[in-house]
Amino acid sequence: MSKANYSLRLQPSLKAAAERLAAADGTSLNQFINVAVAEKLSALETEEFFRTRAERRRPGAFRDFLERAGDEPPADEDAMPAER
Repeated sequence: MSKANYSLRLQPSLKAAAERLAAADGTSLNQFINVAVAEKLSALETEEFFRTRAERRRPGAFRDFLERAGDEPPADEDAMPAER
């Protein structure tokens, strides 16, 4: 995997907090920042995915799905526990 270098300017308080949390997590500051960026990208891309899916929705499609599902009880291994 190739890597790119990027000079990052953080506010001193942000850097101190990131260093503290990275140390508590047992990782380097670099790794902590990589994971933080990856998590943010994942959140934004997930939001975009669901927004795109919502734009393609068909009103009534879920109701149609439920109508086709039938009314058989679930298999024993799929049933909810009685204590719920």
